[in-house]
Amino acid sequence: MDSPVPPPADAGGVPSPTGPRPRHRDRHGRGMRGPIAPPQVPLSVSRAEAFVDLVQDSAERLERRWPQLAAVDFLVREVPSPDDDGPGRSALEALLDGDTVPLGRYVAAHGDAPDRIIVYRRPVEIRTKTRDERALLVHEVVVEQVAELLGLAPESVDPRYGQD
Repeated sequence: MDSPVPPPADAGGVPSPTGPRPRHRDRHGRGMRGPIAPPQVPLSVSRAEAFVDLVQDSAERLERRWPQLAAVDFLVREVPSPDDDGPGRSALEALLDGDTVPLGRYVAAHGDAPDRIIVYRRPVEIRTKTRDERALLVHEVVVEQVAELLGLAPESVDPRYGQD
């Protein structure tokens, strides 16, 4: 009959008061394995974080030309929702009427809330295959929403609009 293995003993041969040590994968003294890539490498950035970076880059690019955009909130949402609606026709009503899924939305300031430009991540990602295509589409959406905010044509907001 096999007997159970006794718990490890201290130097004095007395069993450890904390009980047996937990087994680790470190059987050969190699230590804990580290992450696949350091945090600053793009491999460790999630798709959602990369998308937020694209929106921020586009907003910063436009803020250099239009300083008044510094007071605008640029937001990223997964998909359109009724919570995003300001005054007027809601995105949900537009969808129910057979319109296409919006890629972005401008919500005018009301009360203490500043102007907001919302870019919807999932609809943009579905329409693009590569990171470069995604960056172009994100910039186009941001330019279109800024144009609506400023009351200008998108070509006036960014002269390279539609050329890339």
